[in-house]
Amino acid sequence: MRIGVCSDIHSNRVAFEAVLGDMPDVDALVCAGDVVGYNPWPAECVEMVRERAVPTVMGNHDRAVAEGTNFRFNAMAKAGVDHASERLSDEQRGWLAELPNARREFDGRVKIVHGHPDDPDHYTMPEEFSPALLGDEDVLVMGHTHVQHHEVYDEGVVMNPGSVGQPRDEDPRAAYALLDLDDHSVEERRVEYDIDAVQEAVAEAGLPSRIGSRLEQGR
Repeated sequence: MRIGVCSDIHSNRVAFEAVLGDMPDVDALVCAGDVVGYNPWPAECVEMVRERAVPTVMGNHDRAVAEGTNFRFNAMAKAGVDHASERLSDEQRGWLAELPNARREFDGRVKIVHGHPDDPDHYTMPEEFSPALLGDEDVLVMGHTHVQHHEVYDEGVVMNPGSVGQPRDEDPRAAYALLDLDDHSVEERRVEYDIDAVQEAVAEAGLPSRIGSRLEQGR
């Protein structure tokens, strides 16, 4: 079974469309949270995930929009949350509010969280990856850091597909991964997209210019 794995779409419709267009045929697609935040298209990205019935967990930006919480946001992140709060319908906010912090898919073989199995808001960086993160699942999927990385252990796989909509590993291309559940292999993938178009939309939406400019740097 081959699974497409994505995370941290962050309202970047252009990047998400590029990822979906680049992705080969898969048996399923999963998302490790933060569908919204930062970029100009929160409603469109929510609908793209909903219409595909993608198993998704709640990210900190998703929770901030759904519940009105504050995750130590800087001004740029808060602007994205405020923008999403204004643009989403009640039904779309309700969908975000119903997302779980963790979920298990494929007969329990894959566990999906946003930040860390024990703390959804913890940034689990690659140097923290270890077999100790695994429970009885074969694969643990995390997001939140926007840094693409995976490790394969005797006990299973720990992976972060990176960020679709705002990479922070100095590679500006949209990130996702392919997981093969049969042999526990992971293929990390990147795809170029029209960053200029996103920057123009950021300006048109009145969002902070840094949201667009940082996309060029992958930071």
